[in-house]
Amino acid sequence: MTSHHQNTQTMKPATAAKKLGVYLEATPAEFREGVVSRTELNALQSDPPEWLRELRRNGPHPRPVVASKLGVSISGLARGGVTEALTTEQIDALKAENPEWLQKERATQAEVRKEAVRIKEKNAQRREQES
Repeated sequence: MTSHHQNTQTMKPATAAKKLGVYLEATPAEFREGVVSRTELNALQSDPPEWLRELRRNGPHPRPVVASKLGVSISGLARGGVTEALTTEQIDALKAENPEWLQKERATQAEVRKEAVRIKEKNAQRREQES
């Protein structure tokens, strides 16, 4: 007979930060230095403490969040020379400035999305014809 004790799933702080959409280096020391259980992660997501709300609101934000807020890909950020986490204020300033690289990367991203939709529709049509 085997015992079914609940094994608590834990993750590294970096993984938890990624799931929470925050920049690890900006989190409190006790978050960075521990491990995060699935239960703790769920609690942070459902009832975020002030530090987490503040980070999500003002940053600094990790590159995937920066890319999303700017409407570009992560590699587009790198091509634009953005390699560090940015605050909401810095992102807003970049949007206002709207440098040439940002315009170009946004256009590229729009083309990528259009192409993805076109392929999806083409595949849907093919499936319809096959059935």
